[in-house]
Amino acid sequence: MKNTKYIKYAIFAMFSILALHVSAETISGRVVSVADGDTLTVLTDDHQQFKIRLAGIDAPEKAQAFGQVSKRQLSSLCFNKQAEVKVVATDKYHRTVGDVFCENTHANEQMVKGGYAWVYRQYSQGFEQFIPLEQAAQEAKVGLWADAQPTPPWQWRRANKRGFR
Repeated sequence: MKNTKYIKYAIFAMFSILALHVSAETISGRVVSVADGDTLTVLTDDHQQFKIRLAGIDAPEKAQAFGQVSKRQLSSLCFNKQAEVKVVATDKYHRTVGDVFCENTHANEQMVKGGYAWVYRQYSQGFEQFIPLEQAAQEAKVGLWADAQPTPPWQWRRANKRGFR
């Protein structure tokens, strides 16, 4: 009985240390996959994989209009490239949320600037500098803004009521 108690404490301590490590500012590694226009996976030199959600933005879902184009753009910016992720938080899906730089290109910013993602205003604290970039893309009708009435992904997910992520 006592051994079970100590094992539980040891497991808790191990997860606490891991959580501190993840939130300890930066993850560096190679981007090994891109799930969609705002989610990718980084493999570190010590062979740990981290699923990263790009902070401050929300890209169209893969099944949504412009979703595949958005995914291809993030892939061209980051896939198989060295990435530095400044950790911002962990989301409810246990993904690391971060500010992503792929070979010195600010991926979060470029996705908004090119019209491949919205500024995710609900979670944009600290990323307000993306708002004028989104407005410029919208005015220039680039990317998803070429559509007459693009649907924000958070509205699309609500309307489709499926567990995307």
